[in-house]
Amino acid sequence: MAAISLVKAPIGQGLRPASHNPRRGGGVVRSSLQGAVVASRAEWKSSRNENGSKVAALVSHSTNGHVAVAAAANGALLDLVPVTVTPVSSTNGGARNLPAPLRIADLCPAPMHGSELRVAYQGVPGAYSEKAAGKAFSIKGIGSVPCDQFDVAFQAVENWIADRAVLPVENSLGGSIHRNYDLLLRHRLHIVGEVQLPVHHCLLALPGVRKEDITRVISHPQALAQCEHTLTRMGLNAAREAFDDTAGAAECIAANGLRDTAAIASSRAAELYGMEVLADGIQDDCGNVTRFVMLAREPIVPRMDRPFKTSIVFAHDKEGTSMLFKVLSAFAFRDISLTKIESRPYRPIRLVDDATSGTATKTFDYMFYVDFQASLADPRVQNALAEVQEFTSFLRVLGSYPMDMTPMTAGSSSTITSSNSSPTSSR
Repeated sequence: MAAISLVKAPIGQGLRPASHNPRRGGGVVRSSLQGAVVASRAEWKSSRNENGSKVAALVSHSTNGHVAVAAAANGALLDLVPVTVTPVSSTNGGARNLPAPLRIADLCPAPMHGSELRVAYQGVPGAYSEKAAGKAFSIKGIGSVPCDQFDVAFQAVENWIADRAVLPVENSLGGSIHRNYDLLLRHRLHIVGEVQLPVHHCLLALPGVRKEDITRVISHPQALAQCEHTLTRMGLNAAREAFDDTAGAAECIAANGLRDTAAIASSRAAELYGMEVLADGIQDDCGNVTRFVMLAREPIVPRMDRPFKTSIVFAHDKEGTSMLFKVLSAFAFRDISLTKIESRPYRPIRLVDDATSGTATKTFDYMFYVDFQASLADPRVQNALAEVQEFTSFLRVLGSYPMDMTPMTAGSSSTITSSNSSPTSSR
């Protein structure tokens, strides 16, 4: 039942709205609905009891779901908001039917658009980045957004064309992909995960082409370097030419009918573009692994219940080696393991030389990229970063994210749906 509270002005005055604050007179007291002037306490009690029954009779009348009470003084209707009582559930031992508590998973859900999560990657369908996206988001109905350049993949997420981006940052043989490290600094995306993908290269050609017919091999520069010794041992006397990406090289051969050219790409690229695998597993090192990072517009909530990795970048505008030593000491004293440290030239800075009253150019100003195995939720990390901030002029956390503890094997499969193709299984 709705709880009703009416407030009367001091005795001797008419009924006033409850929000009215009289400037003079006695204290606010409970009064009858009629606003009548009472001469004694006995009459006031009697009037109060009589009007209590009137209120009960008027409860059935309502306006907009509220109780409507007739004020005899001016005939106005007072809308009174009823008190909402939370229903009691008959299950769970009579516990109230309250909303469920917020979980960490509710704070960082995957943004869904219809039934698809849109993932951007560099390359065309069949690229290793597409395979990494399939591993990173092992759910059905992933919508792929192929991009011709790394920078385009960053912009696709920033402009809401895609929800995530999966881009390579380093290879166990070829080292870091410096372009993407530079783009991490230019864009405001956050690292929300990592994927370690074993690279399994194949030599592809059009159907009916033999190894002896090949005079040229095209692929991504890193793929060519990773297969150089194997191609030599195969006795393949062919020129090596760089291409934008591995799957793009296979697509180019298929589109132009190049029967004297082979491509180094994945077996999925052979399936997509109707090519044959002349040689399987031609990488020089079986431990060839590429590390990809997953990027999003918003960071995830760091946790302590599983292994996390954190990536930062910092710089200092003063010369000297003591700064780097102090930064590394901040992690070493707290027993935080560093997994990567790399310096990158940032930009030249013009300095004023007081002795000559001219300008001198500082040719290199370095940014330091550091990865370490700890979560941003760890108090040790928070204290370490607070100390690092004292020694640096610039510090930015690129992301704190779960580590990939189970690298995909060469025979694993993942499903990803392209906007121009049906779901396929990548191998």
